[in-house]
Amino acid sequence: MSLAPRDLPRTTFAILFLGGLIAASLWIVKPFLPALIWAAMIVIATWPVLRALQRRLWGRRWLAVSVMTLALLLAFVVPLALAVATVVANAGAIFAWTKSLAALQLPALPDWVLSLPVVGEPIAQAWREIAAAGWPEVARRVSPYADDALRWLATQTGSVGLIAAQLFLTVVLAAVLYADGESAAARLQRFGSRLAGARGAAAVHLAGKAVRAVALGVVVTALVQALAGGLGLLVAGVPLAGVLTALMFVLAVAQIGAVPVLVCAAVWLYWSDQVGAAVALLIWSVLVGTLDNVLRPVLIRQGADLPLLLIFAGVIGGIIGFGLIGIFVGPVVLAVAYTLLEDWMNEEARRG
Repeated sequence: MSLAPRDLPRTTFAILFLGGLIAASLWIVKPFLPALIWAAMIVIATWPVLRALQRRLWGRRWLAVSVMTLALLLAFVVPLALAVATVVANAGAIFAWTKSLAALQLPALPDWVLSLPVVGEPIAQAWREIAAAGWPEVARRVSPYADDALRWLATQTGSVGLIAAQLFLTVVLAAVLYADGESAAARLQRFGSRLAGARGAAAVHLAGKAVRAVALGVVVTALVQALAGGLGLLVAGVPLAGVLTALMFVLAVAQIGAVPVLVCAAVWLYWSDQVGAAVALLIWSVLVGTLDNVLRPVLIRQGADLPLLLIFAGVIGGIIGFGLIGIFVGPVVLAVAYTLLEDWMNEEARRG
């Protein structure tokens, strides 16, 4: 039905007013959006844990919410405090280590490396090129990047108060969502139904499953890898094992893995004439790397029946496009789009 000409200005102004109202509302809540998104992702991923805990606490929701909130505080505040304390306590050692690179001399490769099939000769060739260029020259080229990294690290450490405030706000919002999660889910279901009928409601349900799949498959796998790698570093006697463990967790979440950090630590052990520890750490790094291929598919399948390639592309693309929160945003967007596209393509076959 076409609109009467006299209604067109009113409709136009109504749309502009609604658009401006939505934009103003988003502008007002913009400072709280990161904490709200993180809280929503955490609550969706851990909702089954809350329900199980509530059943064990005589059906009292407030007791379960209190326990979960305390667990989140411990999970966020304690690692943050330990990480900041470790960085601050070892800032001088890190800076001195980067400056001492120029004094290091490359040792000769052992014979067993040269005898390795396929990779032995490329490793030896790269080693000879570095030795020919001279380690001081390599260190000179790397030093500016190390200085930039240290300056960035100092900047991030200086804003630790803001980070702590965001984490505390995330925990508070998560507690609110824990207490009233069913109502929030019902509102989202109604919004999806109002927007696209049954498909909209199904998309909302799928988004929750995708978040849980990422939390299980990506975050839990990264945590297991980081802890296993950190244990290997601790046993091998590598300094700054706590900082390196946190770095391995970030790299594992970003789908790079913990192996690069472990290999670099093994090289450092070899330079320090700890050949046995270096070989043991290399073997351990291979075992840690295989966890990624075994544990992650199993956990993702438990969260949602989605293609693994879709989840991986969503995680990597989400990190590039949205930062750390993209770990969850990317897979959710791709999962909903993929499912709606599949449903649309299969609609004709269902009718036939």
